Amino acid sequence: MKGEILDNIADKLTEIEKSENVRILYAVESGSRAWGVESPDSDYDVRFIYMRRAKDYLCVRERRDVIEWQLDEVLDINGWDLKKTLAQFHRGNATLFEWANSPIVYRTTDIWERIYDVCKVYFSEKAALYHYYGTARSTFRQYLMEEKVKYKKYIYALRPLLACRFIESKHSVPPVRFDELLRQELPEDLRGEIDEMLRIKAQSGEAALHPQMPAIRKYMEDEIARYEKLSKEMADDRTPDWEGLDEIFLWSLRQIEQYSIDSLF
Repeated sequence: MKGEILDNIADKLTEIEKSENVRILYAVESGSRAWGVESPDSDYDVRFIYMRRAKDYLCVRERRDVIEWQLDEVLDINGWDLKKTLAQFHRGNATLFEWANSPIVYRTTDIWERIYDVCKVYFSEKAALYHYYGTARSTFRQYLMEEKVKYKKYIYALRPLLACRFIESKHSVPPVRFDELLRQELPEDLRGEIDEMLRIKAQSGEAALHPQMPAIRKYMEDEIARYEKLSKEMADDRTPDWEGLDEIFLWSLRQIEQYSIDSLF
């Protein structure tokens, strides 16, 4: 079944390129499968970065900068235009850094490798910390206040908090996989409950409800409050420069078109 799904994803990416007249530079898994904590019925969250032709970026008429291709019980496929992607890298968008470091890559190109080499310097500890603690807080308040909860939501709150912990100690982009984040030093009672939660989740459906685990719940409450305070106190460390992004965008256009952008005028 897995081989069939991978072939289907590859076919869908090719279909998108032909239908939308774009070039997909990079495509990855972004959800629970990339994190290594999928359930038996988890879907495939495919995210991709694409480019249009050079002349499409020079039109008066604005084009959508996202492609939302498919959403069903098996596949969730959507992508971002490269111009949007570079603007989001400038903002320190943590989600983009996750895509760029996904352990499951469906498609990549030399163009993308060079783009990401340029964009690595735009990682912002403050922006990432704010994103991750905010994700954890939202998940906790919406889904983890009852006596019985979905353990899938535990991971959706725990994982960003562990990412915050990694950023705080290592000052770099956190790993995507949940098991790599768990290699950090953690209280023994917390680690024991996480191991048990993962064991139960792996054998359950996405919608199954389970009792709260006290050590996990307290850890989430404490860390959400701590990182909310820390993220507000941190200085803005985003890279203000646009020149590197402008240059890599023009270089990418030249690679796609095989001639200088100047030849269009």
